[in-house]
Amino acid sequence: MDLNKLLSLNELARADATRYPKRREAFSRLTAETGRHFTGIIGPRGVGKTVLLRQIAASQSDSFYLSLDGSAGEGLFETARLLRERYKIKLLLLDEVHALPDYAKALKEIYDFLDLRVIFTSSMALALYDSADDLSRRVQLFALHPFSFREYLFFARDIALPALTLEDLASGRWMAEHLRHEHRFESYLKGGLFPLGLEEPDVLPLLANVRQKILQQDIPIVAGLPPAEVAALEKTLAFIGRSPVDGINYSSVSRNVGVTKYKAEEYLRLLERAFVLHLVFPAGTNVMREPKVLMGLPYRLLYREYGEALGALREDFVAETLRRSAIPFHYLKSTRGAKTPDFLLEGPSGIVLEVGGPGKGRRQFKGITAGRKLILVHGTEPGNGRCPLSLLGFLGDQT
Repeated sequence: MDLNKLLSLNELARADATRYPKRREAFSRLTAETGRHFTGIIGPRGVGKTVLLRQIAASQSDSFYLSLDGSAGEGLFETARLLRERYKIKLLLLDEVHALPDYAKALKEIYDFLDLRVIFTSSMALALYDSADDLSRRVQLFALHPFSFREYLFFARDIALPALTLEDLASGRWMAEHLRHEHRFESYLKGGLFPLGLEEPDVLPLLANVRQKILQQDIPIVAGLPPAEVAALEKTLAFIGRSPVDGINYSSVSRNVGVTKYKAEEYLRLLERAFVLHLVFPAGTNVMREPKVLMGLPYRLLYREYGEALGALREDFVAETLRRSAIPFHYLKSTRGAKTPDFLLEGPSGIVLEVGGPGKGRRQFKGITAGRKLILVHGTEPGNGRCPLSLLGFLGDQT
């Protein structure tokens, strides 16, 4: 451990934070937290976890930023002890904690023996789930998602608009200003939801690099996959990206990738915990419990052109947005293959959602007894029970 080097890197991280004067809403929530617990920020690579952590470091003089790549994490407990005793540090900010072997043990020791708060990040929720028995009493997890459409307008275009609720959408309560930016929604779907797009006009090459790090580094290290299985994991993701949404299930992945159904289920679970997929399970108890497999935006565009993938991208967007807003939901599945709406939202709203393009109507609602029905239509004016799809992107972040 080279403490002088760590001190220098901490100062560079604080200085780097000044390049990002705008702060996400998560900043206020995280800096306002008190109590003994540690906080784990989980989210996809490229979502802005490092910038957020550095902004916190720059805002608090008694904090210290430490990136746990390479050898920086060696002797973490001893480093933390020296920082607390010698430099009076009260808040330790650890970036990409899953890169450190036995990180759970180190965090437990810091919690048990040092008067020190910790906020850490990880791009692999899998690592944190697997260590839940060790950290469950000590750590609260906070999910940092890609930009909502509302955040994208603020960070990319300096357009500030109020958040909407589901009730607002269902009742047609929104401002004309919310609708004036529909033409920017395509740029958002094509990658604008990732903060890295603020500095690079073409996000997809950067996203391809992120995908490779996830497939070849994050998942294999955390899950212990041998090289042969890494290749199968890559093939699994490519099959999903190139296929229609309705054609994906454990059996089809097993058949097309050449692995057992058990392995197909494991690979989908790993990809979800790496924030590449969304597994949406069906409502009800009289259907098979295989999920609808959707992708995190805009990973699908690494495999198909925008126009070809647009229908699936709309569903990806809805899943991404509902997860960000902590709204539990299911997909509606017919046992006879009949047309049904796309999603059922849990809770008091009981809203059934149908998602589609300008020609989408109420045909799929036939036989649906839910009291609230909402059609989210991409590329058309509101009216006749239809709400512009982009308005879902103004839901407030509830995580």
